[in-house]
Amino acid sequence: MTFSPILFLGLRSPDSPFCSGGFWLELREAMVKHNNVIPNGHFKKHWQNYVKTWFNQPARKTRRRNARQAKAVKVFPRPAGRLRPQVHGQTLKYNMKLREGRGFSLEELKAAGIPKKRAPTIGIAVDHRRRNRSLEGLQANVQRLKIFKAKLVIFPRRARKTKAGDSTPEELATVTQVQGPVLPIIREKPAAEFVKVTEEMKSFNAYAKLRVERTNKRHLGARLKRAAEAEKEEKK
Repeated sequence: MTFSPILFLGLRSPDSPFCSGGFWLELREAMVKHNNVIPNGHFKKHWQNYVKTWFNQPARKTRRRNARQAKAVKVFPRPAGRLRPQVHGQTLKYNMKLREGRGFSLEELKAAGIPKKRAPTIGIAVDHRRRNRSLEGLQANVQRLKIFKAKLVIFPRRARKTKAGDSTPEELATVTQVQGPVLPIIREKPAAEFVKVTEEMKSFNAYAKLRVERTNKRHLGARLKRAAEAEKEEKK
């Protein structure tokens, strides 16, 4: 806030030390010009106590990376993550995008032929609360489960004693650990179709067409009524 000194002339007693020949000069602080907001800032709060810093972000990034590597070593040769379904995002803004969901629904597991209690033991995430609202989403996740089931390699609990469903020794010898997400979701980009611009397209007046159609819609009722009356007159 800036103040501009203004000189005011006034009368005061001659005995006053500020008086000079019966007149005195006084300096006053004037308000700011124009119709602005009067500055009224309160800067007595301890704002340093309410500041949240993020200086530990690089260290946390390193810590998360080390934790992922340690987990991958611990669960080898199993993948570090679990298989998750592909779902559409919520709200009108994100519902056209595909992302990983929390877990497969019980209906999807049943359609793929995987028991709901066995699924978590072979690296499949299960969400018993989820419901399938569309047939396309159900079929897509069932197909995702079948692909995972075909690629799945199951180690026997005991090396010398195998059970039904365990992989063969040849498959176990060539197994490798999956890096990154299990069966990552591939987001297909829609292909644009190019059309050659013709003379008919160039000469088409879209604005005039819209005006004509709007007029036809407005007069549709009156025209139908007129046509019905004319037909009635002809029958007479």
